[in-house]
Amino acid sequence: MTQVIVLNGGSSSGKSGIVRCLQAVLPDPWLALGTDTLVEAMPASMQTSDGGIGFGSDGEVVVGPEFRTLEAAWLEGVAAMARAGARVIVDEVFLGGADSQQRWRKALGELPVLWVGVRCDGAVAAGREVARGDRIIGMAASQAEAVHRGVEYDLEVDTAHAESMECARSIAAHVK
Repeated sequence: MTQVIVLNGGSSSGKSGIVRCLQAVLPDPWLALGTDTLVEAMPASMQTSDGGIGFGSDGEVVVGPEFRTLEAAWLEGVAAMARAGARVIVDEVFLGGADSQQRWRKALGELPVLWVGVRCDGAVAAGREVARGDRIIGMAASQAEAVHRGVEYDLEVDTAHAESMECARSIAAHVK
């Protein structure tokens, strides 16, 4: 039985909308956790130190060793919740592509995981980014393809061609 669904896609690709729709269509309760949750939980000082997480004016995201330490604990914590019986949807941005997926694979271990790539054309994501008004311009375009490099998926959806609910139903059909 699927215990964890990992959605990976760039900024403004539509992951959060899909997560909300998944929670509505899946028959059991699923927790929604993601990289934004992790960043919001960190002290503000983590965004001003070289060891934390930084956002460049062009949308570049740089992470340091203190961020990686907290991220490792976060991954283990999410995995522990799943091992304790919670079904979890992870809303993630694999900044390191395959290396990011490997960190998750290590933490999740033997848990049954559905790996989902959330694709969105960079220009479409960039338009959403501007419309949202709460993102650094350039982040969506720079992440649109980079987050998928070397990543292996069980399923891919494309939010430039399908609405969130349609994507969620497609994903839900693959949940065991």
